[in-house]
Amino acid sequence: MTSDYVRIFDTTLRDGEQSPGCTMHLHEKLEVAKQLARMGVDIIEAGFPAASPGDWEAVNQIAKSVGTADGPVICGLARAVKSDIEACATAIAPAAKKRIHTFLSSSDIHIEYQLRSTREEVLAKTREMVRLASSLCADVEFSPMDATRSDIEFMYQMLAIAIEEGATTLNIPDTVGYSTPEEYAALLRGIIENVPGAGDVIISTHCHDDLGLAVANSLAGVRAGARQIECTINGIGERAGNASLEEVVMALETRKQFYGLSTNIDTTQLTPSSRLLSACTNTQVPPNKAVVGANAFAHESGIHQDGVLKHRMTYEIMSAESVGQDGNALVLGKHSGRHAFRHRVQELGYSFDEATINHLFARFKDVADRKKYVDDRDVEALITDEAGRPSPVYELEHVQFASGVNAIPTATVRMRGPNGEVKIESAQGTGPVDAVYSAINKVVLTPVTLLEFAVNAITEGIDAVGEVSVKVVEGKHKHVRGVLTEKATDAKVWRGNGVNVDIIVAAAEAYVGALNKLLKARQERLKQETTARMEVASAAPGVDLFGGSTLGRYE
Repeated sequence: MTSDYVRIFDTTLRDGEQSPGCTMHLHEKLEVAKQLARMGVDIIEAGFPAASPGDWEAVNQIAKSVGTADGPVICGLARAVKSDIEACATAIAPAAKKRIHTFLSSSDIHIEYQLRSTREEVLAKTREMVRLASSLCADVEFSPMDATRSDIEFMYQMLAIAIEEGATTLNIPDTVGYSTPEEYAALLRGIIENVPGAGDVIISTHCHDDLGLAVANSLAGVRAGARQIECTINGIGERAGNASLEEVVMALETRKQFYGLSTNIDTTQLTPSSRLLSACTNTQVPPNKAVVGANAFAHESGIHQDGVLKHRMTYEIMSAESVGQDGNALVLGKHSGRHAFRHRVQELGYSFDEATINHLFARFKDVADRKKYVDDRDVEALITDEAGRPSPVYELEHVQFASGVNAIPTATVRMRGPNGEVKIESAQGTGPVDAVYSAINKVVLTPVTLLEFAVNAITEGIDAVGEVSVKVVEGKHKHVRGVLTEKATDAKVWRGNGVNVDIIVAAAEAYVGALNKLLKARQERLKQETTARMEVASAAPGVDLFGGSTLGRYE
């Protein structure tokens, strides 16, 4: 099925979230999903519903809130397993447009060592599970995992069976990032030419970046006839990551005369999307990252500066504005009003309700009172920091600290906890941050281990807005340079982010943010456990509701 339109299938919330350290919580996934819809992606792969109750809930909530009639297709991933496919179907059910994406390994190395199976059994399983999926959902995508290392004739058989049983999209994954553009293009052309019915379905790319070729392979795939690209914001994903959404989109846009293809993406939303995801995952985008990196439109060389000042296209093949980076030098300040702030937030590509705008405006005024100029980077830092915060269990109302040469660092915090109770605690430490964290620990009374503490200046100058990101794990654990010892490697890592002109305050906000995520997750687990016990009790009266806790099973 060929045309000049390429569907963008975003798997940030599924494959992207599998990137180590990039796990997101429900409210973060919802924010990212809404931004993906705003950007115009065609399909959102919202998660892997069978992986855990939390993943099922996230996919279900995204299907309800983002899966509108005029919104994107909401897709869930499922192994070629009956229970996976059924869980996926129930999770995506609320969406107006929905898709089940099921997969099964096709390479001999996977069949022998991972599946412990045979080619005949794999073909039978393909037929059975694609048939089941198509009976539950009209839109079914099938992927032969490790396609680029598979026997081509055997894979043709698998794909032909998938089409016979109702698959509407065939995704050809370079699962381990092994292929080259020439090989990948030839593989897709062979499928289109040799698999019966391939011309009547969508062929999709799914390329990993182990050799740095994910974007190149994806673009070679569409040149060969693929009309769907699977990709992620910032290129996050397993191991070295996936094809970067912003790069494939801007390649098709910037080189439209060469490719002759188009997408539905609002390219001005690329940078806001990148920054939102960066805040939600606490992973910094490299400065030299194509399209959305801080240096993507920066020029230091005198020759380049001279050329750009004379005509920007001498050294820029796209404009900063076209990808959502504002070239406007107009800045906000302490005299700016709420209307101007709201308008600027909207110009930056964000949409919030009035309560959130009011809260952001209060934080903006606090920053504006302490620095002369507040530019777009400051505003976006506040926005992305706000998006990454859960509804608080504890609120930091006041923090005060003292430190200096030959002084004992001390800190006092005032925090509002559950049920509105206010607590004040003081502590000493090896430095002001340690003292603040010790005081917070006295209030929260939840033992944690601080694995990582990172500081980043958002803007330049002595009054720069500072961003602090932290990683913590529940309980006291030994670690070396942020890596847990062997006995604690399964401990859940929680991230927090803080933005403030005062770096110690930002550090406090980041730490409280991480603790709030930990405590909210604990509350959710207890709620799920209580619900499960009540269901058991109603089904079997007399069963001990509190025998054998399952707390932490789905960590």
